[in-house]
Order: sequence, then C-alpha cells, then structure tokens
Amino acid sequence: MFADFTRALVLLVVAVPAWAGLPIQHWETANGARVLFVEAHSLPMVDVRVSFDAGSARDGARHGLASLTSTLLDQGTGERDAQAVAEAFENVGAHFGASVSQDAVTLSLRSLVDAARLQPALDTFTAVMAQPRLADEDFSRERERVLLGLRAAEQQPGEVARRAFYKALYGDHPYAFQPDGEAEALQGMTVADVRAFHQRHYVAASMVIVLVGDLSREQAGRIAEGLASAVPRGEPLSPLPPVAELAEGKTVHIPFPSTQATILAGQVGMARIDADYFPLYVGNHVLGGSGFSSRLVEEIREKRGLAYSVYSYLMPMAVPGPFLMGMQTKLDQAEQAEGLLRGNLARFVEEGPSAAELEHAQKNIIGGFPLRLDSNREIADWLSILGIYRLPLDFLDRYPGQVKAATPETVRAAWQRRIHPDKIVMVIVGGPQQ
Repeated sequence: MFADFTRALVLLVVAVPAWAGLPIQHWETANGARVLFVEAHSLPMVDVRVSFDAGSARDGARHGLASLTSTLLDQGTGERDAQAVAEAFENVGAHFGASVSQDAVTLSLRSLVDAARLQPALDTFTAVMAQPRLADEDFSRERERVLLGLRAAEQQPGEVARRAFYKALYGDHPYAFQPDGEAEALQGMTVADVRAFHQRHYVAASMVIVLVGDLSREQAGRIAEGLASAVPRGEPLSPLPPVAELAEGKTVHIPFPSTQATILAGQVGMARIDADYFPLYVGNHVLGGSGFSSRLVEEIREKRGLAYSVYSYLMPMAVPGPFLMGMQTKLDQAEQAEGLLRGNLARFVEEGPSAAELEHAQKNIIGGFPLRLDSNREIADWLSILGIYRLPLDFLDRYPGQVKAATPETVRAAWQRRIHPDKIVMVIVGGPQQ
C-alpha cells in the first residue's frame, strides 16, 4: 500500500557509483540487544521488527510450542483481553503481527510517528511482547484452533507431502518438524510450558530490534532501549546441531484419495551464511526458480504438458535448509514426472548453466533487486534477516555484485560440491497403497 518506487530509489542512494546501498546504522542496547536502523523520512511512519531466537527449532519435544507461544502474545496483557489489545492498536491506527519460522519469532509493528499515536502503540507492543498474560482459557482456545488446523492439513496433499519431506530429510534434527507442530505434542502441552518458553527465550541476549522510518537516531535509540529493557537480559542459546548429509536416496509414497500426485524432491541445501550461497542461488534461478524461463518448466510443462507448475528453490536457514523441487501431475504420469525431475537435476549438476542461461538469470535477479527493497516494510524484513543470521551489514550492498560475479564454472562447481542427485529424498502423495 505504501510502496513507492521513486521514494525507494531516494532511500537507497549513497555515494557508491555502481550500487546505492542502504545507510544502516547499528548499535547494541545497554542489556545486549542488537539494533539495526534506517532513517526514511518520506512518510510519517515507522516499521518495527523485534526478533528472538525462539523459532520452532527450539521446541524440543513439544512440537508447536514456539508457534503457540507467539499466537498467545496478543490474546491479553494484564487486565486486557484479546479484544482490548486489538482495540488499543486500532485506536491509534497501528498494525501488529507475529510470525514464526524454524529459526526465529518476529513481532512487527507499523505506526504513525506523531507522539499521540506512536507512544501508545509502542506501549501496547511492549506489553504484548514482554508481559502477555498467557491465561489458561486463552491457551485452551488457541491450542484447539491449532489442532483443528492440523486436522484440516491432513486433507491437503501439499501439506501432507511437505511434512513427510521434512521428516524424511531431517530425521531427528529440529528442522524435521513444521512450526505449527504435531497434534500429539500439542495435546500433551500445558500453559506452564508456554510460560516457561516465553521466559527462557524472549530475552535481550537473543533480541534483534529493527527500526525503519521517520525517526532521528536519538528517537530510535530511545525506542530501542525501551523495548530491550522490558525483557530480561537472559543468556544466548547454544547453536543448533549440524545437519547430517544423507547417506543414500529414499522414496516415500503416501496413499491419498486424489486425482493428482503431489511430488516433492530434494536434499539438504545451504545456510544463510554459506560460501556457496550465490552460485547455488543463481544456479537455482536457471534450474527452477525463475518461473516460465526455468529449465524445469521448459522440460516438464512446455515440452510435455505434465504439470501446470513445477519449481525448485533453496531455503537458507541458520544451518542448511532444504533444496526442494516440486510439482503436481496426473497419477498415471507420476512415474514419468519423477524421472524427469531426477534427470533434469542430474544433467544440471553435471553440466551447469549455459552462458546464455546464466546471463539471463543474472539480468533477471539484478534487475529485480531494487523492487525487493521498494518499501520500508521490505527494508525492515531484510534488516531482520541480517540481524537474525548475523550477516554482514554490507550484504545487500554486495548482493548485485556477487550475483554478477557468478560464472558457468563457479555455478557448476558449487552444485557439484553440494547437490547429489543420487541422494535425493522423493515424496509422492496420491493414489492407492503401493
């Protein structure tokens, strides 16, 4: 709604001839929270992101605990119930949100910056973050809502395939489970578990505060100190365990009453901080990440008409996330489609991209890059990624140059080092029991 391409270009201008970088200011609060701030004075608004090392990878055996905790934050603070909290934001025109990934929970606030609106919005946001009431009745209601969602997901072949793929790929690693959890674990969960999780994980030692908007450095400093001082300092958590490479490939077939087969295939990919990040990313753009111009679409949709959509992507995470290819096709074409996914991947790993394919991918990525930073909201999202994963603050400045530096040889070498077509997890959902 508030995206403005011209404004974004102005925001991104600094004295760098080849690329206009974000003027990111950064510091640490008194009790150890990290802060990233970008001044943006074209609109009288501010976007706030507060992230904690409280993603679903920290659930332990209580799968779904991180997600349920984040869901309960705005269900009441002190004497206010969920309705009162919602009205407190609405009365000043502010918007609150919360999201959970495997690696982090991120709370967001968007508000106008005049004091009569911003301070009440920040007060409510701080209470939701640091002092949620986490009441028994709210816990029971929200847990039942999540359980209903999990039961509904069992009727969706895409969700069935996704859950099975992660479990087959990651085994006993925390990434094996989706953030919304598992029904059995949720049924055995108590509100005491949620309270303990919040107390342990919502701490300044793992806190990243992002501010983007119409603020001075002094104002941003006061806001950051207010947010960070509302939570205990705490202790940083141990790093996640490493991800084991697959020793061999495996195929999982799940019967499902559908007219189509849902196919997911892949293996362990890359981390956010990874020496092969850019050659893997650019190569995936050629293979299946660029829509209609990708090899997978050309070979499987255009030439053979086996699927409306076929894709591949790499999901970088704190430790290597998945490389994944996916499609849906008719049941009687599933075996052919599976063979084509394997064959195209093997050929790409062996040969790499052609010079023409690589040039097209680089122009596409670099040309579209400014559009990924064309609003304060998107800038705030990127800064959160920089903060959560401790990426270099010039990561975005170097991004176009790193993409352009890829060659057919470096892409091929990275894919041969990291992707092994003979060790693919293949999940097929659909059809009768084999």
